[in-house]
Amino acid sequence: MKNPRSILITGASSGIGEALAKKYSGPGVLLGLTGRNMQRLSDVAKVCEKLGAEVVFETIDVQNRIKMHDFIRRLERKKSIDLVFANAGISNSTASSKLNYEDIEDEIVAVNILGVLNTVRPALELMKLHQNGQIVIISSLAAYSPTPGAAIYGATKVAIKNLGLALRTENREFNIGITVICPGFVDTLMTENLIHPLFIISSKKAANIIYKKIIKNPKIISFPTSTLILLLVSKIIPDRIIFKIISSQLDSDKKTQ
Repeated sequence: MKNPRSILITGASSGIGEALAKKYSGPGVLLGLTGRNMQRLSDVAKVCEKLGAEVVFETIDVQNRIKMHDFIRRLERKKSIDLVFANAGISNSTASSKLNYEDIEDEIVAVNILGVLNTVRPALELMKLHQNGQIVIISSLAAYSPTPGAAIYGATKVAIKNLGLALRTENREFNIGITVICPGFVDTLMTENLIHPLFIISSKKAANIIYKKIIKNPKIISFPTSTLILLLVSKIIPDRIIFKIISSQLDSDKKTQ
């Protein structure tokens, strides 16, 4: 999609989602934005409107299948959806602090997997009707290698990476492109508690990379390259050393609770 005119972005109230919303804003563009923080989402919408976009936004938890379906259909009635970013996701540090550890893990699974399904499924149904569109699923470089200290988060990112790659093949006949994005450490709310993040980049730079590369409808986009290489090399390094390296990057539960 070289010039998408109707774009849905979940998790648009901060981080990569916010940066993507601003990047795609302009005259003639309809943006459908969702997030869980009303104030931040409203602020993002105002900036996008100043840049010329028409914005429809709503505070929705992507775990809510009915609300997500309703929002996507409402957006479609305004203008056929060209491009979808299934971006909403959480980690241990951004899950609800009111939950105990088991509930936090359940919430991570629900948001990162079911939330993606609740975004992708209704969008695919509509795109099949007009035989066109592109869906972008935000996974993580954590999908390439086990992540001690963030096992559940890493497992969810493996799941949606595989989901996206499978759906890409299944929907090729409908002229629907599906790309999986695997970013490394990006300066967002999700990474603000990291102690010494390696090769961290800004959310604006991440959005620029995504914006430029998805035009060619690649199967997968992984960045930064330096982090990806480190992860691939890590597969031949003893587990105890990997655990020590990764643990140094992750905030402890004691710090985040």
